[in-house]
Amino acid sequence: MSATPQDILVHTEAGVTTVTLNRVDKKNSLTRAMYATLADTLAQAEADASVRAVLLQGDITVFSAGNDIGDFLAQPPAEQDSPVFRFLRAIAAFPKPLVAAVCGPAVGIGTTMLFHCDLVYAGDNAAFSMPFVNLGLCPEAASSLLAPRLLGYHRAAEALLLGEPFMAEAAMEVGLVNRVVPPTECNAIAQAQARKLAAKPLSSLVETKRLMKKGMLEPVLERMAEEGASFGRMLREPAAREAFTAFMEKRRPDFSTL
Repeated sequence: MSATPQDILVHTEAGVTTVTLNRVDKKNSLTRAMYATLADTLAQAEADASVRAVLLQGDITVFSAGNDIGDFLAQPPAEQDSPVFRFLRAIAAFPKPLVAAVCGPAVGIGTTMLFHCDLVYAGDNAAFSMPFVNLGLCPEAASSLLAPRLLGYHRAAEALLLGEPFMAEAAMEVGLVNRVVPPTECNAIAQAQARKLAAKPLSSLVETKRLMKKGMLEPVLERMAEEGASFGRMLREPAAREAFTAFMEKRRPDFSTL
């Protein structure tokens, strides 16, 4: 299973594998096939000694609107070996530097994947949101663990319980983003930083990242599995059914009895 060639573009040059989300007409919403391609691409980049860094980027207008709702409801991630969980484990355990360039909306997984990146550059139009509660669901990608650690508990609670967007400057203030730049320059700046990394000795990059993240991978993977079990259960419950039905019917959900 793989995404259509135009949905995700992969290009390797000068030691950097650049992965571009290229489903702009659907706001770079991610399908099951796209998750499979992302997981496979990270595995290939890890195995290729000529790759020193990976850059994840979208369009100057949108990074990712999160899951493709139609595809998601048709094939919910029920098993731990489903493409979405393969991708989450791959990005959490990826040993080489991961750089992200984020412009426009970064919704759900569009934000939570960034907790696993080493450097994040944002356009000043970036808007980060984790609206899982608004969909009758719970966090994923170990964001229930990593968001409080990075943002602080109260800011994480605001982001995860209210699910409201926060902008690029706020993301930089709390440490989710390294630098805020004009959207037209974001991908190029991130590419330049990735190439700086690629010019350094791979053994030093990998060992430094390993030491910085020492002791974190096991709890992250454990939390991912726990979130995944809760997510799958909640997906079948009335609140999520109401949220997704309302989304498809283009109306506000009514949680008053749930």
